[in-house]
Parts: sequence; structure tokens; C-alpha cells
Amino acid sequence: MSRSPRVVAIGGGHGTAVTLRAARRYAGELTAIVSVADDGGSSGRLRDLLGVPALGDVRNCISALAADDSVLGSALTARYSEGLLSGHAAGNLLLAGLLVECGDLELAIARLGELVGAVGRVLPATTTPTELRAELVEGQLVGQAAIARTAAVRGVSVLPEGVRPPTAALQAIDAAEQIVIGPGSLYTSVLAAAAVPALASAIRGAAGRRIYVCNLRPEDPETNGYSVADHVAALTRHGVEIDVVVWDSGSGLDLGDPQMAVVDSDLRGSNGLVHEPGKLAGVLAGLL
Repeated sequence: MSRSPRVVAIGGGHGTAVTLRAARRYAGELTAIVSVADDGGSSGRLRDLLGVPALGDVRNCISALAADDSVLGSALTARYSEGLLSGHAAGNLLLAGLLVECGDLELAIARLGELVGAVGRVLPATTTPTELRAELVEGQLVGQAAIARTAAVRGVSVLPEGVRPPTAALQAIDAAEQIVIGPGSLYTSVLAAAAVPALASAIRGAAGRRIYVCNLRPEDPETNGYSVADHVAALTRHGVEIDVVVWDSGSGLDLGDPQMAVVDSDLRGSNGLVHEPGKLAGVLAGLL
């Protein structure tokens, strides 16, 4: 195995940002492929106002890859608390401005990465505005924010149908020695990216090892009552194949029978709610 491994992380903003903070410690080449289907908060407001893809998850991941001494990198996550900009993250506004100036989402993301000295690259799961559609036990529901507040989700898909990821994203998956999916909200974050049909197909055909980092606990109501095996089954239903699951048995999430290799390790941070990047880095590096 290469001493400078090529690593790809796939998912949404907060969870994938943790993976990136872990993987930057051992990866030689690091790429994040991030959902742009969010329609809540600052991202949703900018989508409605400017007609742009959701920018918040991308901004989170760029911040996670920023150089340690980058003041701008730290400022990306700062939020305004008053006036017309209340609730907006500074990085979302900056990225929206770069998108207007560059006229291309991939280029705008790359320019922001350069400005903060990013140690890897971030790519959108799709280059056009998309919405998330959920198949429920009864009927359908469209909208990431609404789906996150809903139980009994059977599956999700990205609209419009046939939307494509950047060619660079497919190339990164093909060349990767390790593909890390998650952690993050199963349907509204992880699968909002990984279930883009061309990305799911690329993951299935990948030569690199495919790892799913399971959440520390179920999310209420989205995955209330789910075990690790239930998470794996949902990925499989969406055509996303994995080789090994990373799980923390002390977190309170039941294992079930995922019928594949499972690595059990203490991954909790000080608050017990999110993965600690240093611990996760040790596990992921060991899986190379």
C-alpha cells in the first residue's frame, strides 16, 4: 500500500468534516465529495435567493481542510447573529460570491480552497441545484430539511433524475485506495451524496477499500431504532456497497447482524456525541 494513500470521503457537511479532519493526518491525496441537496438554514435561503446549489456542507468541508494557520479558514464557519444576515455563515456568502465571479461551482470551490490553503480538495456531488426526495411508508416527501424531521423513510433519491456528478469525482473514486462513507445523517446527508446514481455505481466498481463509519447513535426521528445492520441495509438498498463498518460499541448503537467485517473501537469525543478525529484517524489508517 502506498505511503501516501489516495483517500475519498463521501457524505454531507458535519460528519464528512470530521472524516476529513481525521484523514488529513495520514492521506497523501484527499478528496471530499459532498452533498449539495440541503434546503434548510443559510444554504436554503441562498438557494431560494440566488438559485445556487446548497453551499453549507461544501463550506464545512473546506473549513475542515484549511491550513491550521488560516484566519480565513477559521472565519468560514462564523455566523451573523443580527439583521438581514442573521443565521448566515460567512463562508456561505463568500462561496456564493465566488460562484458569481467564477460562473462555475467546481471552480469557485477550488478558488476558496486555494484561499484557505486547503490540504485536499472538495467536490460537489452534483454541479447543479438538486432536491432530495424520500419514499415513505405512505407517499413521498421532497426537501432535505423536511425529510430530516420524518420517520419511516424507506429510501431517498436526488432530483432532477439523471443529474450527474463532476467527472473529477468519478475519477477520484476510481483512483482511491480508501473510500470513507459517513458518518452523518443516513438519508439526508450520507445518501444525499452517495445515492447519486453515477456515484453509487463508481463506488460499486471501486478497487479501493470501502468503509462505512456508522453514527454513534440513532437520529430521532430519521433513523430512530436503527442498528448498524439497518444502516448497512439502507446503503445496500441504494446500490452503495461497502467492505467494512467502523462502529463504537460503547456509543449505545446496537450492532445487529451487518454480515460483513466490523471494526469496533472507541471513537467518541469528549462530549460523547461526535467522533473524535484523532481516534478515527487511527482506525482508518489501520484499515489501509
